[in-house]
Amino acid sequence: MGIEQSGTPAIDSGTTTFAAHAREPRIRAYRGGLTTILGMIALLILQACSLPVRLDAVPKDLEAQAEIPGMPGVRYWQPGDLERLTEGAIKSYNEQAQAWKAAGNKGPLPPANFLAISGGGENGAYGAGLLNGWTEAGTRPEFALVTGVSTGALSAPFAFLGSAYDQQLKDVYTTITAKDVLETRGIFAAIWNDAMADNTPLQNLVAKYVNQDLLAAIAAEHRKGRNLMIGTTNLDARRGVIWDIGKIAEYGTPEALELVRKILVASAAIPGAFPPMMIDVEANGTRYQEMHVDGGASAQVFVYPARLHVAELSKEAGVDRERHMYVIRNGRLDPDWADTERQTLTIAGRAVSSLIQNQGNGDLYRIYALAQRDKVDFNLAYIPASFDVPLPEPFDQHYMVELFKLGYEQAKAGYKWQKAPPGY
Repeated sequence: MGIEQSGTPAIDSGTTTFAAHAREPRIRAYRGGLTTILGMIALLILQACSLPVRLDAVPKDLEAQAEIPGMPGVRYWQPGDLERLTEGAIKSYNEQAQAWKAAGNKGPLPPANFLAISGGGENGAYGAGLLNGWTEAGTRPEFALVTGVSTGALSAPFAFLGSAYDQQLKDVYTTITAKDVLETRGIFAAIWNDAMADNTPLQNLVAKYVNQDLLAAIAAEHRKGRNLMIGTTNLDARRGVIWDIGKIAEYGTPEALELVRKILVASAAIPGAFPPMMIDVEANGTRYQEMHVDGGASAQVFVYPARLHVAELSKEAGVDRERHMYVIRNGRLDPDWADTERQTLTIAGRAVSSLIQNQGNGDLYRIYALAQRDKVDFNLAYIPASFDVPLPEPFDQHYMVELFKLGYEQAKAGYKWQKAPPGY
């Protein structure tokens, strides 16, 4: 048996008492638990030391004055800025008329075509395929206005510049995987960071394709009266913002290129999943930062604000011109049934996706009503319910390739555009 010293029982190398044997697991468990707790505390302290920081948000009473330093007037607030939007629309028409005459054409301008590309994540492959197939069919028109939200924002610059950029558009949606879009963060990112994933890979992807040459090409088309508009959401103000990419491109500076890249990434920055993009602005001589996220938080798709009465403007200006509106909804419009597991995250995720889908359907009804009011020919494309390729993980390459093929084959064969939203 052991010899007691200083009142503490000692244990021989080959012999233990029952009491000592019973205590050992409890001691080990206690030490293990204490080590885990201390490790978590240390991790939390370390994380807390690297919390994301930002400049002050623009005060509410200065929001209307906030401008991009050196690039004033390159965006429109929703639903404000009606006067500037009206001026911009008239200016675009005059520039189109000048370009039309300069090319040796006579008579009235040809029909104006508008293209709106919605959000939808990896479902953007459908719209990319549709545009490529439309080119192959030989019926794709030039668009006077192209708008994009979320994944549609990434497609819009290529769609705006036309068929010469079809290959780049195809590559973006058929050659990438999830690692080209995001890098997951640890579990504590929900507490100590600004998103569950890092979108540096997406920023690098955008930088690869959106370069100085592409910016110059956008600027050249903008000078002809054509417009490229991208939607984001200012999370501080909780308002949608429409960015005039052509106007930014005309500045042609490195700062302009960086801003365009930020806008495209911001428009696709799903709140909570991807980090917001911080955009520097100036108001009343003071620098601030705005937090911009997914344009889909304001609208899944848009053409022009409801307050812009195109038909009335045309009548006042004496313009008699056909207008055609094409809306690509990168998503399904049917309920998309699923057996939902009874788990918190599954239920929350399913509810959010349901909200997004219904918001998208509502946006289509709103746009259709605008088209009816302004006598604009309405055309809609969307992913059919028959597409049943599974999506095992976000931005799965096989899924996107198959979806691209579907859109391509449909358009190549002569897509039958829907003349009204389903169930309207």
